[in-house]
Amino acid sequence: MIGRLRGTLLEKQPPWLVVDVAGVGYELEASMTTLVALPVAGEVVSLHTHLIVRDDAHLLYGFAREQERALFRALIKVNGVGPRLALAILSGMDEAAFQRCVLNDDVKSLMRLPGVGKKTAERLIIEMRDRFPHWEPVDDALAGLAATSTPARHDPLVDAEAALVSLGYKPVEAARMLAGLEGEGSTEAMIKAALSRRMAG
Repeated sequence: MIGRLRGTLLEKQPPWLVVDVAGVGYELEASMTTLVALPVAGEVVSLHTHLIVRDDAHLLYGFAREQERALFRALIKVNGVGPRLALAILSGMDEAAFQRCVLNDDVKSLMRLPGVGKKTAERLIIEMRDRFPHWEPVDDALAGLAATSTPARHDPLVDAEAALVSLGYKPVEAARMLAGLEGEGSTEAMIKAALSRRMAG
């Protein structure tokens, strides 16, 4: 099991990133919460990781914080929640927001996440509620994180839309979420703003 990687960030194209560790490029998939916390390409990063081995692929997921990885691992144990949906949940809200939804039985907020219907939201609340009393209270995971953009080699708006689609949003919905956000600058900033708008709306 690969539990942690430390190396040079080579690429950051949401939701994917590549980290060079002693000459080996590890491709990881990460939530937007982690991606906006990462520095520009060329900087050294340290990520908590989770490896999933399938018959047709070895999938590596990266997390900026241990608690985000812990929540990811808890989510994929919930019936009907796979890695892709777990990442979509972590991209749409941080650990503190998800914890509040579960403890407050906030089904509506969970249903705003891509791929989460009413039954899945209710299942998440029921199965996750008993696990949170053992967790330390968490602060807003996005507060204080400086989102630094990678030098753009592509159109940031196009990349942002592709990233939202990869998280489970339909192309038309992704385009609507990004409408008017061209001035946000980086791909990560646009995605963060779009997700915040979606959760507020």
